[in-house]
Amino acid sequence: MEIVPSKVADWIKQKKEFNFLDVRRDDEREVSTLGGIHIPLHELEKRYEELPRDKKPLIVYCHHGVRSLYATQFLKYNGYDALSLAGGIDLWSLEIDPEVPRY
Repeated sequence: MEIVPSKVADWIKQKKEFNFLDVRRDDEREVSTLGGIHIPLHELEKRYEELPRDKKPLIVYCHHGVRSLYATQFLKYNGYDALSLAGGIDLWSLEIDPEVPRY
């Protein structure tokens, strides 16, 4: 259900296709982002059908990985290939890219 940041970084190096899904609030996204689709968690149940069904995994992220884990469970239940980024954008910044601002 989760994927560690180093594995996602490997996927990027290998050019494996996937989509990032950011489920944080708008104000959090203004501070830092990994890019991708943005649907805040509180809107996900109403908007999840906007997500692509193109066979690419969804890597769902939030600040520390709690909200993204909830979103991943919901998406899997609804037929999506989704994985939660363990540790969220914060761990990504610590382990992979220190240029991504922490907050």
